[in-house]
Amino acid sequence: MRPDPRLKWTVLGLVLAQLLACWLVRGLAWRWLLFWAYAFGGCVNHSLTLAIHDISHNAAFGTARAAHNRWFAIFANLPVGMPYAASFKKYHVDHHRYLGGDGLDVDVPTRLEGWLFCTPARKLLWLALQPLFYALRPLCVNPKALTRMEVFNALVQLAADAAIFTLWGLKPMVYLLASTLLGLGLHPISGHFVAEHYMFLKGHETYSYYGPLNWITFNVGYHMEHHDFPSIPGCNLPLVRKIAPEYYDHLPQHHSWVKVLWDFVFEDSLGPYARVKRVCKLADGL
Repeated sequence: MRPDPRLKWTVLGLVLAQLLACWLVRGLAWRWLLFWAYAFGGCVNHSLTLAIHDISHNAAFGTARAAHNRWFAIFANLPVGMPYAASFKKYHVDHHRYLGGDGLDVDVPTRLEGWLFCTPARKLLWLALQPLFYALRPLCVNPKALTRMEVFNALVQLAADAAIFTLWGLKPMVYLLASTLLGLGLHPISGHFVAEHYMFLKGHETYSYYGPLNWITFNVGYHMEHHDFPSIPGCNLPLVRKIAPEYYDHLPQHHSWVKVLWDFVFEDSLGPYARVKRVCKLADGL
């Protein structure tokens, strides 16, 4: 349980890579811009959202410098195009404290989502629209007061977007936003959204994935390990499994996020309803 010394440098490299991409796409045809937004920018921006996830657990600077982590998350947010980091932190705490909590864990789809997106075509659409549902669901399920950090996040993001638009025009901004919407939608990396907590086997609500996509997602696939030890940064989660294989190797696990998406769409037993939902008592003082 210590900060990841490489996290801040990795994030800096990803942010600079997207800024370079913004400069390069200025003269691209729209079809090629969208292609690279999916193939390259989608991977980078999705990776940055998972870096923000790690930073929300104070993995960049440690718990002693919590404010540094909040500010750095806003920096990592810049290529995403929309303010995200501060709100994510506010709600992600509840995801760990009240996993599957009705009205508390906004990672759990609503009843309307479960009722509406119940056929293969509709589930495919639901996967493509994941960024929209993740953005709007908290406002419906568990609305919270706006914080000063969220306002600061929004102002910084608007300033960065305005600067990119002023310097390089419309196409770089479309590239960044498309990278986010496509990369967090129907994309191979997005299989982790479904793989983590959807009940593929009855009685099991959290699953790990140990495949190669962990290399570009800060080991978010080590999800059982992460929920057991949320203060351990992603770079060290493989060590948890190595130290204590008797606690993890026998558990159900996923081997492919693409197969996860395929099964989610075409298996009748899977869909937005395939989540464990429980009634949780609020912690004292909350």
